[in-house]
Amino acid sequence: MSGLGKYIVTRLAVTVPMILVLLTFVFFLLRIMPGDPVLAMLGGRNISPELIEEYRARLGLNKPLLTQYFEYLSKIVHGDFGESTRTGKKVLEDILLRFPATLELAIFGMLVAILIGLWTGTYAAIHSDRPADHAIRIFNIGSFAIPVFWIGLVLQLVFAVWLKWFPVAGRMDPKIAASFQPITRFYILDCLILKDLKLLVDVLKHLAMPGFTLGLVLSGLIGRISRSSMLEVIDKEYVTTARSKGLTEPKVNYKHALRNALIPIVTVMGLQFAILMGGAILTETTFSWPGIARYLVQSVDSRDYMAIQGAVVWIAILISTVSLIVDVIYSFLDPRVRY
Repeated sequence: MSGLGKYIVTRLAVTVPMILVLLTFVFFLLRIMPGDPVLAMLGGRNISPELIEEYRARLGLNKPLLTQYFEYLSKIVHGDFGESTRTGKKVLEDILLRFPATLELAIFGMLVAILIGLWTGTYAAIHSDRPADHAIRIFNIGSFAIPVFWIGLVLQLVFAVWLKWFPVAGRMDPKIAASFQPITRFYILDCLILKDLKLLVDVLKHLAMPGFTLGLVLSGLIGRISRSSMLEVIDKEYVTTARSKGLTEPKVNYKHALRNALIPIVTVMGLQFAILMGGAILTETTFSWPGIARYLVQSVDSRDYMAIQGAVVWIAILISTVSLIVDVIYSFLDPRVRY
C-alpha cells in the first residue's frame, strides 16, 4: 500500500473514535440540559403524569442512562439514527431530505468566497503597500468581522424589501413549490434536467442572497490568507527567474506564484467548505433556508434528542470527509508533500 493509501486508512481509523467521543459528549450533555423532550413534544403543561410516562416509555427515556447510550450506539452502527419526535420521521431520512439544500448553498457560497477572496488577496499582494492594498485589507477584515446575520438582514432590506429584486427567503416560489416534483432535490440540477429556464431563474434568485451573504463573510478570511501566502512566494528565486525570462506579469503572478501559494489557501477553503456543508446556522435561519443547520436549530428548540444527535454525527462525518479530501489534494498541488 502506498504512503497516501496508508494515510487515508489511518485517518479513517482516527475518525471513528473522534466521532464516538463527540457523540458521547452530545448524548450526555442533552440529558443534563434543562427541558423535557416529552413535554416539548406534547406541547402543554396540563398533561397527566400517566401520559408523560407512556411517551417516555415509548421513546425509551425511562431506561437507565447507560442502557439508552449503548442502545443508541448499536443503532448508529447499523445506520439507524433514530426517529425524530418533532417530525415523526427517521432522522436519517430528515437529514438526507435537507442535505441537498445545505450542499447547494455551501457550493454557491464557496464559489462566491473564492472569486472574491482569491482575487482580492492576490491583487493586494501584487500591489502591496499601495492604496488598493490598504483598501482591500480593510474590506477583507470588515467582511470577516461583520456578523453574518446582520449582512443577511441588510441584503434582505435593500434587495428584497426596497428594490424587490430577490425573494426574502426559501428555495423556491411557494406557488411553484406546491406543484414541483423534485428529482434529485438539488434544485439547480433538477431545473437543468427538466430544461426549465424560468424555474432555474427562480431558484437562482432564491439562492443569490443567502449564497452571497455566506460567500462575502468567508471571502474576508480567504482574501487575508491569499495575500499573506502570495507575499511569501512572490519574491522567491523561481518567480524572479520567471520574470527575468521575459514572461508577462500575469503569467508570472498567476502561473508561477499563485500555484505555489495555493496550499495554505486550499487548507482554509477546505475547512471552511466543511463547516458550510455542516450548515451555516445563522445564514439558514436568517433566510429560512431548509437545510441541516435550520433542522438542528429547530430540533434544539423542541428538545428532539435523536435529531440533534443525528445532525451532529452527520456534520462530524462531513467535516472529517472534506478534511481528508483536502489532504489528498495537497499531494497533487505540491509533489513535495508525502504521506
